[in-house]
Amino acid sequence: MCLFVATEGALIGSAASARDLVEAAMNAGARVIVVPVERLDPEFLRLRSGMAGEFMQKVINYRMQLAIVGDVSTQVAASDALRDFIIECDRGNEIYFAKDVDALLARVDRP
Repeated sequence: MCLFVATEGALIGSAASARDLVEAAMNAGARVIVVPVERLDPEFLRLRSGMAGEFMQKVINYRMQLAIVGDVSTQVAASDALRDFIIECDRGNEIYFAKDVDALLARVDRP
């Protein structure tokens, strides 16, 4: 089951916001937290900020999965490190980047 975060609302990226989303997911019985890229703090995808790592670690510590849905092609084109990071995330089973919800659901539903 997935907890879909609304497209509208405050920016997400801090450890506190990760904790809040984990709590909401647990209360909903969800195992995957789906965050639209539009909701991410702009610093989240700038890996040097450390925001993504701290946020993702908090989610993983609670044995949840995180899916970031939306177009990150502009950010990837500007950062080889981000491109490599996304490739590595997508090889695993804890953090996903998907261009849209259909691509995410295909990923989450596969064995």
